[in-house]
Amino acid sequence: MTQEELIKGCIKHNRNAQEALYHLYKKTLFVLCLKYCPNETEAEDNLHDAFIEIYSNIKNYKAHGTFEGWIKRITINKAINRYKQSYFLVPIRDDYTQDTKVEDYEIDFSLDYILSLIQELPQQYRFVFSLFELDGYTHKEISELLSITESTSKSNLHRAKLILKEKIKSKKSFHNYQSSNGK
Repeated sequence: MTQEELIKGCIKHNRNAQEALYHLYKKTLFVLCLKYCPNETEAEDNLHDAFIEIYSNIKNYKAHGTFEGWIKRITINKAINRYKQSYFLVPIRDDYTQDTKVEDYEIDFSLDYILSLIQELPQQYRFVFSLFELDGYTHKEISELLSITESTSKSNLHRAKLILKEKIKSKKSFHNYQSSNGK
């Protein structure tokens, strides 16, 4: 089935089309969910909710932009809404908005390891970091999505980068220690 046929089938509530659409995009959307959720269980819940939303609103897709972009936006918005309902956002008043420089390290990190570091970030830092660094949102867009100020978004990004930088430095130190001890 072509993408257009899948969309038309989903609009008609055709189970085969819905299943094919799910299998076509589940991996991409699950990785997206992992960036915003603290663990795989919550990522699976978010993925499930996103597909329900996609199936319910697929008739509203107007082909302005890519279909994949449309379903990714739904998935991100589901994660943001879940977060807003579950957690109280505490705005951090901090005028420090200078970007944090992160050095290149000689250790190759797997995608799973990097995702695990992002998942360990406090909720508000994880959301701002993922929206800004991984999905290309501006601080203005983030402030509107999360109902925070732009300076809070910048501050949260800075703090997220500091935390990630420290975790990577400690991993590098551990790696260097093992290498120097012949392990």
